[in-house]
Amino acid sequence: MSHCLSKVQQNPQFPSLRVCASVPSVCARPELGGDVHIKGDQRYFNPGVRLTLTCKRGYSPVSGPRSIICSTSGKWTRTNFFCSGVFPRCPHPIAFSNGELHYTDNVYGSTINYTCHKGYNLIGAHTAECLANGSWSAPVPECKSVECGLAPIPQYGAIIYNKMIRGNSTRYGTWGTYRCLPPYVIFGDARAECTASGTWTKTPECQVVTCPPPENIDRGYKSNNEQRPFDYTETVKYGCLGEFVLEGSFQIVCQKNGNWSEKPSCKGEPTREVSGRVLILYRGRNMYIKELKPDRVLHNEIVSFYCMDEARKCDYVVPTQCIDGEIIIPECFEEPSVHSDSLPSEIAQC
Repeated sequence: MSHCLSKVQQNPQFPSLRVCASVPSVCARPELGGDVHIKGDQRYFNPGVRLTLTCKRGYSPVSGPRSIICSTSGKWTRTNFFCSGVFPRCPHPIAFSNGELHYTDNVYGSTINYTCHKGYNLIGAHTAECLANGSWSAPVPECKSVECGLAPIPQYGAIIYNKMIRGNSTRYGTWGTYRCLPPYVIFGDARAECTASGTWTKTPECQVVTCPPPENIDRGYKSNNEQRPFDYTETVKYGCLGEFVLEGSFQIVCQKNGNWSEKPSCKGEPTREVSGRVLILYRGRNMYIKELKPDRVLHNEIVSFYCMDEARKCDYVVPTQCIDGEIIIPECFEEPSVHSDSLPSEIAQC
């Protein structure tokens, strides 16, 4: 495009003729294919400027002049230069220990994401990209186990590890069991573990636990009458006097809370006397009460009485139990009188 000079020069021979000067136009930044690369970000170029054309990473030049020139008309010279999208491939990623990798392809521009399993720290790059030269941008990282120091030991305590420990460090997943020196007792979780954060779980405490001297039980005796504090897990045994029967555990234990376990009790014989002529079912056989040896039924024992079915003129058995010296006599039972000729137990059973 031509432009006249702002100051017109007059020719004395031809007064009406204006003299114009030609001013060259600039070229705008060329719009080429998306795969063609032009260095820099300049927007306008003067005539005569030459631009070198290259391909973006991963693309290859195919044909045409690899440069264009800005002409005085403000146009770029023509070119059929273009780039081919034949992408290189990187080697297939290899698996690595104690972690996982995630990717969708191994062509140029693809990425790999690396992660480690719980309790392991990633050493190296978390991601890698497939480059134009067919190689990954970073080597395969390493997943290194989290380390803790040695487990803290409570006062008057010790720990037993689940495996041999060498040096002053332990790895994630290592665990141990705390023990306290007698008479100390563990308060807290006895199991300790090296966690994924590189620290040990909470350390328990070792404390002394004692129980007061145990009390005696009614109608009974105990194996230890010492008036002193008893240590945790110490035991005391109980027994019953005469023919009283022990109900419950025969011994008590000093528990972790400083209390004794539940004491037993002594249960007695029945208080109601029944005529010796009565036939009963006791310990699997028929016998008269006067034949009992000893002459009583003991606590928790079962004894069966015979009752009369008046309508059918036959007898049947009703069991009952001795509970703490008491036997509940069945309502149907009738104790024979002195002048009775026969007893229900002597009649045929229903």
